Amino acid sequence: MADPSSYRPKPGQIPDSPGVYKFRDEHGRVIYVGKAKSLRQRLSSYFQDLANLHPRTRTMVTTAAAVEWTVVSTEVEALQLEYSWIKEFDPRFNVKYRDDKSYPSLAVTLNEEFPRVQVMRGAKKKGVRYFGPYGHAWAIRETVDLMLRVFPVRTCSAGVFKRSAQIGRPCLLGYIGKCSAPCVGRVTAEEHRQLAEEFCDFMAGRTGTYLRRLEQRMHEAAEEMEYEKAARLRDDIGALKRAMEKNAVVLADATDADLIAVAEDELEAAVQIFHVRGGRVRGQRGWVTDKVEAVDTAGLVEHALQQLYGEESGDAVPKEVLVPAVPDPAEPVAEWLTGRRGSRVDLRIPQRGDKKDLMETVQRNAQQALALHKTKRASDLTTRSRALEEIAEALGLDSAPLRVECFDISHLQGDDVVASMVVFEDGLPRKSEYRRFQIKSFAGQDDVRSMHEVVSRRFRRYLHEKQKTGEWEEEATEAAGSAEPVGATGATGATGAAVTPETVGSPETTEATEVTEATQSAGATEAAGATEPAGTAGAAESAGVTGPTGVTAPAGQDADGPAPGSSGPLDEEGRPKRFAYPPQLVVVDGGKPQVAAAKRALDELGVDDVAVCGLAKRLEEVWLPDEDDPVVLPRSSEGLYLLQRVRDEAHRFAITYQRSKRAKSMKAGPLDTVPGLGDSRKQALLKHFGSVKRLRAATVEQICEVPGVGRKTAETVAAALAGAAPAAPAVNTATGEIIEDEAAGAASSNGGTRP
Repeated sequence: MADPSSYRPKPGQIPDSPGVYKFRDEHGRVIYVGKAKSLRQRLSSYFQDLANLHPRTRTMVTTAAAVEWTVVSTEVEALQLEYSWIKEFDPRFNVKYRDDKSYPSLAVTLNEEFPRVQVMRGAKKKGVRYFGPYGHAWAIRETVDLMLRVFPVRTCSAGVFKRSAQIGRPCLLGYIGKCSAPCVGRVTAEEHRQLAEEFCDFMAGRTGTYLRRLEQRMHEAAEEMEYEKAARLRDDIGALKRAMEKNAVVLADATDADLIAVAEDELEAAVQIFHVRGGRVRGQRGWVTDKVEAVDTAGLVEHALQQLYGEESGDAVPKEVLVPAVPDPAEPVAEWLTGRRGSRVDLRIPQRGDKKDLMETVQRNAQQALALHKTKRASDLTTRSRALEEIAEALGLDSAPLRVECFDISHLQGDDVVASMVVFEDGLPRKSEYRRFQIKSFAGQDDVRSMHEVVSRRFRRYLHEKQKTGEWEEEATEAAGSAEPVGATGATGATGAAVTPETVGSPETTEATEVTEATQSAGATEAAGATEPAGTAGAAESAGVTGPTGVTAPAGQDADGPAPGSSGPLDEEGRPKRFAYPPQLVVVDGGKPQVAAAKRALDELGVDDVAVCGLAKRLEEVWLPDEDDPVVLPRSSEGLYLLQRVRDEAHRFAITYQRSKRAKSMKAGPLDTVPGLGDSRKQALLKHFGSVKRLRAATVEQICEVPGVGRKTAETVAAALAGAAPAAPAVNTATGEIIEDEAAGAASSNGGTRP
């Protein structure tokens, strides 16, 4: 616990101007961001007697180790900069609202030649018109189904649209009259776009004029005795009215407003938002947050406004925002909203009439959301807390391990040896910080030696980050003096050398492979083989990890940010980064030998504040370093169940990586061995020559004719293919025919080739 007086700025050093300030902890992590009309007055309030501070503020200032500020010209600029920094640094002590789900919206892709109506979630895209968000996707589909009768806009995917155009036959919706079938030319692109724009106008609330026009056309058709046309128009009017009834009129016509209500207690707060467009409730959403800072209702409202409109512009910001309490001062917030919309935005508290009644409804929804959240979380939080306490008691730890890292080794009969690291914080998986490794210091099967290497690499990176901040210089020197080199037994991983501050972070000793699970799920499996010298971590980690194949894997970051009571890995500016934050407990998948290897790795690096244990699969016993007998937890223990979850997750993650590497190696061809040749140029070569066989027979001059291939690359390709022995011809097992290399080479699409 730090003393605030140790980092208090000198008298007169703080300017008496508007600005934004940041508190950092001892690791340089930004833990709180705030704004002030007068930086001098606001910051001085943090350095008074601790007994006079709010408990949450007291915790923040005693956790911090430094404070810095940035002067701006206006309070509006301060509001904008505060929002940007909160989004960038994800401070631990700032209130952050998080959706418990992704809310769907009705979207019309006006940026396409033939606009499409569909359900969309996630970030908004340029050129797409959105309506909502809605509480449920089925509500959107019901509304769209009713409206397609009148506005037969395309709803099919790009693949279905292209297929129908190729075969000259529309899909089912085109046959039943719920699509105008632009794919087969029933309407032109201009006519279809006009339908989409009319659909948008109706959804935006301009319903009265369109309904009156339809009714007039219906009466004219009846007078001309075109009864079938009149009946169809009558049914269209009924469908539109049923669609309108799904959104009850709550305010006067043409009223555009967002109503925000807050329900709170001492620890948590729930926010509910109703989106009213054209006098009708078009959408609803809600957030729940922990009150990690001393903030009142007005402060919660200000945070909600930043979260809600920080990325919005234009009509997405309504003309009127109704709130239960107005931020103090209100003028900068209203001016900021006006700037986001491009026209005046009123920010006020409803006092009477329909708007006040609707605000009471939104308030009831917020109270119910808070009660439901507490009901859901109670059992969950209690169980996780009990599990962590049981683990701490069984392992003799001073406190519950809020951050647990687990390592597992995977291979296939000694080939493609890989390892995984999974992270659990507060008993929950933190997938953005999962990492996976390739074993590099030796070949073959040796789980103990592999475990030593992986743990060494992980904590060597941690010490490297501490060294960069000047925190570990003295400790590293002392540790280096006691470290003993170990030879071929593999006790020191890749080098077998003693660790010193100079060797920590050097490419020779700390080369590591880390790819987040978010990258893997996004399909960037080739980046799994990416190698990154720790000495270049500062540059690589902000831009991502680039593998040998040219695929870039982004640096792992969690959308939810660090869990309470922990900090995520950060760079020099306090941004999330790899390996900079140590766990309280390391779990290895295995028994006594694996535990001893992990402990030896920590001892060699001088890391003495991290506990180690192993979970053996046979009897699920827990092994501790230097203990002859395991710790046996009861089968009904929540602590054992949590350790099993951590171990099984590490095993799953390692197996997934190992299988992806094996699948990739099975698809590899001669061109994959050419250094510096990426997927684009491989495909260009195959497209130009038609097959690997023809490419192998080509001269360097002929290879240089391929766009993007220079002479040096051509010489490298020719040399690599000349040294690769051609494989036996492929045979069709069904017919006995020999498959020509030309066809096989042309069919290659992923850069994998066959000789």
